[in-house]
Amino acid sequence: MVLREVTIKDVLAAAQTVEELGIPVSLVNDLLLRVIYNEGHVSLGRAAEVIRIHGRALDGLLEQMQYEHIVEVASAGAMGRMSYVYTLTDTGRARARDAFERSQYVGPAPVSLERYQIAVTLQTESREVVSPDVVKQALSEMVLPEDFHRRIGPALNMGKSLFLYGPPGNGKTSVAQIMARLIGGESPIYLPFAVTVGGQIITIYDPLVHRPLSTAAGKSGELGIDRRWSLFQRPAVMVGGELTLEALDLRFDPVAKYYEAPVQMKANGGMLLIDDFGRQQISPSQLLNRWIVPLETGIDFLRLRTGQAMEVPFRQMLVFSTNLDPEKLVDDAFARRIQMKVCVESPDANRYYQIFSLSCQEMGFPFDKEAFVHLVQQWYRAQNREMQAVHPRDILRIAAAVCDYEGVPRQLTPALIDEACRSYFV
Repeated sequence: MVLREVTIKDVLAAAQTVEELGIPVSLVNDLLLRVIYNEGHVSLGRAAEVIRIHGRALDGLLEQMQYEHIVEVASAGAMGRMSYVYTLTDTGRARARDAFERSQYVGPAPVSLERYQIAVTLQTESREVVSPDVVKQALSEMVLPEDFHRRIGPALNMGKSLFLYGPPGNGKTSVAQIMARLIGGESPIYLPFAVTVGGQIITIYDPLVHRPLSTAAGKSGELGIDRRWSLFQRPAVMVGGELTLEALDLRFDPVAKYYEAPVQMKANGGMLLIDDFGRQQISPSQLLNRWIVPLETGIDFLRLRTGQAMEVPFRQMLVFSTNLDPEKLVDDAFARRIQMKVCVESPDANRYYQIFSLSCQEMGFPFDKEAFVHLVQQWYRAQNREMQAVHPRDILRIAAAVCDYEGVPRQLTPALIDEACRSYFV
C-alpha cells in the first residue's frame, strides 16, 4: 500500500476471503486448529468470534480441512454450513499438536505489519487542538500558577515530547496523568490486537493499557470494519523505576512462542510517561540513546530472535518526569529533541495556603488559622524547609489518624500539627 493512496477506511476494510487478510494462510489454519483443539467442538460462528475473521473467509478454510479429513462435522443445524459444528479427526489432532509446537497463541488473528504501520501513521498525522478553557478546566483540580496551562496546552497540541522537572512532591506525575486524560479524550484510535511479521505473532493489546470502546468494538463487523481491529481510547502507558532496556524491545515467551510488544509500541497513538526519570534500572544515557533516533524520525526499529529487523511507528507523546537536575541527566543533543521543558515549582505561601485549605475540606477539618500559622512558622520558616504541594495532604492524613485513634472530633490545634509533623518530617 502507498500511504498517499489509501485512507484509514481502506486499511480497516473487512476481508471477505482469506487472501484479502494480507497474512499467511498457514497462520490462520494454525489458529483454527488450536481453537478447535482447545474447545473440542466449535461452530463456524464461534471460530469467527475468537479469531475475529469474517465467517465467509473461515468457511472456505474449514471446507478445505474437511476435504482433507482434518476436521469433521459433529452436528449440522438448519442454516447450512454456517451452522455446522466441527471437531478434529485423529489427523487433525496431530496437526493441531504441530500447530501448538509452533505457537500457543489463541486469539484475534494478527494483521500485517504493513497495515499496522499505515493505520497508525494515518491516525497520528494530525492531532485535535485543545483549547485553553479545556486545559484550564482539566488542571483545576490542582492548585497551580495562574498561567501554568500555557506551558501544558502548547505541548499537548504539538504532541511530540515533554520534559517535566522540578522538586519532588509538587504534582509532576499528577500533571502528566491529567495530560494523559486529555489525550485519551481525543478522537479514539483503531488498533489491532496483534501483528505478524516473518511468520511470527506480536501481541499489542494489553488490557492494562488499552480500553476498548465496546459499542464500536462490538459492531465493527457490521460496520464493514475488519474485526481484527478495535476502536480504543488513546492509550496512556506509565513506567517508572522498574523500566529496563529489555522492556523497550520485543519480549519473546519461550513457552507460548510468540512476542509481546514493547511499551512504546503499546503507547502508539497516545502517551508514554517515563516517571521518576533517572531512577530506572538503566542509566539515563542508555535510555536516551535508545530513543534519540525514533524521536527524530518517528520510526522505531525492533528485532526478532531470528535477527530480522522491523520498522514500527514511534507515534506517541513521550513525557519524561523527574525531580533530578535535568542538566545532569541529558546532554544538549537529546535536550534539543525533547521539544518542550516545563518546570513544576514548589508552591509559594499563597498557593500553599490554598492547598492546605482544600485539604482541610477533603479531610473533614475545619480550617484553623492559628494552627496554620503555627505550621508555617515552626515547621517551615524556623527550619528553612521548602514547601511542597503534597505536604498538606500528608500532614492532615496523619492528623486525622491521630484524631480517629483517640476518638475525638477532627479539630486542628498547634499541638496536633506538631504531633503530625514530628511523625512526617525526618
